[in-house]
Amino acid sequence: MFGRIYIEEAVQNHPRTLEILNRYDRAERIDCGRYGEVFNPKRQSFRLQKQNPALILATKHGNRVLPTPTGYGLGADQHYYFSHMLNCLYDCRYCFLQGMYQSANYVLFVNYEDFVNDIKATLDEDPSKQCFFFSGYDCDSLAMDKVTGFTKVFLPFFAQHKNAWLELRTKSVNISSLLEREPIPNVVVAYSLNPKPVADSLEHRAPPIKNRLTALRKLAEAGWEIGLRFDPLIHFENGIEKYSQFIDQVFDSVPPGYIHSVTLGTFRSPKNVLKKMESLYPKEPLFMGNLQLKDGAIGYEEAIEQSLFSSVEEKILQYIPPSKYFPCQ
Repeated sequence: MFGRIYIEEAVQNHPRTLEILNRYDRAERIDCGRYGEVFNPKRQSFRLQKQNPALILATKHGNRVLPTPTGYGLGADQHYYFSHMLNCLYDCRYCFLQGMYQSANYVLFVNYEDFVNDIKATLDEDPSKQCFFFSGYDCDSLAMDKVTGFTKVFLPFFAQHKNAWLELRTKSVNISSLLEREPIPNVVVAYSLNPKPVADSLEHRAPPIKNRLTALRKLAEAGWEIGLRFDPLIHFENGIEKYSQFIDQVFDSVPPGYIHSVTLGTFRSPKNVLKKMESLYPKEPLFMGNLQLKDGAIGYEEAIEQSLFSSVEEKILQYIPPSKYFPCQ
């Protein structure tokens, strides 16, 4: 899977590093002082690297647990996110990661124990509060789980801390690590979903929608809490009609009784990030019209956005109570 692995000096002898190197024993190994030496330099070709990304094994210093942006939450007292990886296996054209980093290589922070300690410290600040932690902000939570061993470490931790919730945000059908164990009541497996025309044209390398819905049903029937993430909504011809049909399809596959939460959000991007995305894919129709700058972010023209958002919202609320619905605006 990896032809080249960079190894940060501080983690050369970390057990997780040694396990990965043993698994990919044919990969070229390159030592580096800090991962930024490889990941941050300008004038890298993101598109070229995306064809065959390298893996960078590193340690995460500084703030490992961060408050989520305003308006990003699921009804808990406090909401946080943490990133054990940077970059994603998939190649979705609307994803902010396309314009966020100089490099398409994967960075895996192997010091999971430090993340766990920081999450524990956050919980200990006020044990009476319910805290939600999002793990799929800068990567896909499950897509590379067989490489990273992420769930093997973090699921047992959250199973022991009932005042903490974990969201596994994913498009992956790599769910064997979940089906092989008992479901954890305070872990939500949340799938990013869009109608087939959007998925086929914009969600490159991601599993087909029908496969994701099959995975969702298997997880629900096994007892896992399920999240549905209709985010970002994408404007396209006959989009309102197609989204309505798609919502019916999703709730036919995953009955409402299995669902923990549903979120809804439209396409938006910081101006500088979108500019980088446009430079990577200058012929991408997504960036060619119906967009405007508002409050420092690029999104659809207000009339288009409101029409699409309100129609999908109305459809979703035909299936679930408002208490399970969390709009991202």
